[in-house]
Amino acid sequence: MNSYSGGVARNPGRRTRLADAAVRVLARQGSRGLTHRAIDAEAEVPRGTASNYFGSRDDIIEAILRRIGERLSPDPDVHAELARRPRGAELFADYLRDIVHRLTGDRDATLALFELRIEAARTASVAEAVATWLRTGLDADVAFNTQAGLPGGRWEIVLFHYALDGLILDQLTVPIDEQVDPDHAVDVLVDRLLR
Repeated sequence: MNSYSGGVARNPGRRTRLADAAVRVLARQGSRGLTHRAIDAEAEVPRGTASNYFGSRDDIIEAILRRIGERLSPDPDVHAELARRPRGAELFADYLRDIVHRLTGDRDATLALFELRIEAARTASVAEAVATWLRTGLDADVAFNTQAGLPGGRWEIVLFHYALDGLILDQLTVPIDEQVDPDHAVDVLVDRLLR
């Protein structure tokens, strides 16, 4: 049961602050460091506050995934500008570049997401939550691509997810090739995958 809807603690601002603290803890300390006490310390709130909002580790994971989704969402102004442009591979590449910029621009949220994906390999409840989050996101990406009239179908979107996950991991950790420009890499990916 979600503590927030269960009536324990109902301050949405504090809940967001705690979720952001949980994202930072996960990104910086990894899954083993993600505790109620660590979240309290990171958020600079009294001890026990996080447990009032997140009754279990599953509640923390749910809050982190929700917050990552909010933090990595597209800027409506950027998407409105892109939507005015002619359809085609160049526009598709610009949408992908926007994704890369958002994910590399919010390092903590993206590293926390990678940490959750690794933890999902070890913990069934995390795997279930992450799988649902990822598959819902993929379905939304495919629907957006179709509705926007962009090239490529579901399979191409899946391939771009695989490619961008690797590019973003590379950019946020130890680059294979320090000379690679991520924007150019996106251009090459689009050219080769949509050719």
